[in-house]
Order: sequence, then C-alpha cells, then structure tokens
Amino acid sequence: MTPAVLALAGGAVFRGWSIGADGESLGEVVFNTAMTGYQEILTDPSYCRQIVTLTVPHVGNTGANREDYESDRVYAAGLIIRDLPVVESNWRKDTAFPDFLRDEGTVAIAGVDTRRLTRILREEGAQQGCILTGTGDRAGKALARARAAPGMVGMDLARVVSVDSAYDWTVESRDPDLHWSGGSSGPRFDRIVAYDYGVKRNILRSLARLARQVTVLPAEAPASEALALKPDGIFLSNGPGDPEPCSYAIEAVKDILDSGTPVLGICLGHQILGLACGARTMKMKFGHHGANHPIVDLESGEVAISSQNHGFAVDEESLPDCLRATHRSLFDGTLQGLAHRSRPAIGFQGHPEASPGPHDLGYAFERFAGMIGAS
Repeated sequence: MTPAVLALAGGAVFRGWSIGADGESLGEVVFNTAMTGYQEILTDPSYCRQIVTLTVPHVGNTGANREDYESDRVYAAGLIIRDLPVVESNWRKDTAFPDFLRDEGTVAIAGVDTRRLTRILREEGAQQGCILTGTGDRAGKALARARAAPGMVGMDLARVVSVDSAYDWTVESRDPDLHWSGGSSGPRFDRIVAYDYGVKRNILRSLARLARQVTVLPAEAPASEALALKPDGIFLSNGPGDPEPCSYAIEAVKDILDSGTPVLGICLGHQILGLACGARTMKMKFGHHGANHPIVDLESGEVAISSQNHGFAVDEESLPDCLRATHRSLFDGTLQGLAHRSRPAIGFQGHPEASPGPHDLGYAFERFAGMIGAS
C-alpha cells in the first residue's frame, strides 16, 4: 500500500495509506455525518475545494456506479476515511470504490482516526488541509502546503462549477424516480428556470415533476435572460463557496424579485436570496454536513430531519423587515428557512431533494408549486 499523510493548518498530522489517485489534495477539511451516500456526497458540486471526512467508519462497501452521480464528476477535493472494507457487495455496483476514486483523479486517505479528526474540527473549526501520497516523510511539506492554502471566505466558486451555457434538463429513462413523491400525478406547469450555482441532478429530477420543461442557466446569467423565457417559477440552486462575492447572482435575484416571479432558493441559493433582500451571511465554525440535521418549522412547530451541506449561513439577526424566519436548526439555532413578506419567494438551507438523506423537507417543492399556482 502507498503511504499517505494528512496535515491540518492547525498543526495536526495523520498518517495512513492511499486508496485513490496519487498526488496532492488541498482544501478546507470538513466532516460529514451521513451514514450512506458517499458517492452522491463526492459528486456534489457544493464540495468543490473541500476535503471530506466521513465519520461513518466503513466506506466503500457498496462500490460505485454511474447512476448515483449527482453531477458529471467528483467535485470534492479529497476524501478521508477510517477503514476501506475488503469486500464490496451490491447488485448495482459496476466499479470498485478505489478504482472509482482513481478514475476520477480523487486523492483519498484511509487509516485515519476520524473520531479524533472530527473532534479537532468541532473544537477548532473547519481548516485548510493537505493530503500527500508517496513514500518518505511528507508531513512537513503537507503542513506547509495546508498553511499556505487560501480559506473559503471571499471565494466565489459558483461560477467555477456552473455550466457554460443554458440547456433543457430531460429525465433519462435510467434515472430512478424514487427520491420525492411530490404528491402530484404529473407536471403542473410549463417551465421552471433553474440557476446552476452547483446544482445536483436529484434537484433537477424534483423540478421536472413540477414542470414540463426545466431550463438550466449559468450562474452568471442576468435576470433578463431568465425572465425572457417567461418561466412559471425560478429556482436558485445549491453550490460551493462564499455567497457574498457572487454579486452577479445577487443583482439578478433582486431583478427577479421585482418581477414578481415565484422563487425558491436552497443552500447557496437560499443565502443569495437573503443577500439580495438586504440580509448578511456569516462563515460558520465547522458548518453543517450530514443527513441527520433536525430543523423546526417556526409556524407549525413540526420537526423535520434534513440533509445539509453548507459552511455559510444567513445571519438571522440581520434579516430586514421584508423577510421573516420560517425554520431554525435544532442543533445550533442557525437560520434554516426564510420567506419574503410581500413577494412569492422562500428559501431553505437544508436540501429538500436529499440524495443522500431523509425526505422530510420534500414539501419545499410543494410550497414552491403552491406559490406558482397562486401567482
């Protein structure tokens, strides 16, 4: 086995062995508490420039397959796990997990005490890290590289992961129709426009259950391009990085809100919606990454378990008069949902499409449909 080393900017060093591509990986090290869905996590564009630590100890026991990609490739900068199982077993598997990592050029390390690593990240906060593979003592080099790496604050990554040109999403016959029932017998609207800040495929599947046509636009597309399509509603997707530098998206959303077109934003889209209305965002200590996050609906009092992946949040204390809080995290009290008081616009910090994760927040799409129907 090829040795590998992980170094954090704070000084912690972990040794293990390489289970992916040879080389070096730099990024913000975060931990994800999901028990399943490692392939969906790695291919989520929201993890661009981040090295993911999975807290579940055994990772890779179902192999990998092309159908579970949430985008066209792996976006996570690297992977850290405790143990790689010797045996893989799943009827849908077409690639061994280490081969999947190597084919995708993903640097990954196993043999790490992920409990200790997670405690460090919880106590000290998410920090830059470096994985280096190869023989020899590489700890010093990895530590220097981690300390020299830029942080996430001020990093505009939506335009990095977005598409170059608009396209219409079509649900392929092999796409499993099982993540969100939606409560409807078929599409009810003509067109929904989705801004791609790092959109996942299961989000597009969910939107395709609402509209006969889903048109995806690049992150930097102006509002005029979206409104010219005369959409029934506009969706603001998830994505990586700091929302504040995304001035192009913030300005576009301001114009969209003025048009009166119904809007749903999730994750980064939720944060951009908040910024467009005059709220502020903040960098979280270690963020929310996992599929077991409880949130409370402030109107009904109902609690839902949600899938989350974000390192920034809308500061609830900064909400202007035009916005009201709708959901709050039961882990740390951070804002999880907002609604505009006079415009048909809502935002959710959690991921209603799951993949991986629970489906409790799937009603976000129904609320979006209700706004469209009422407009």
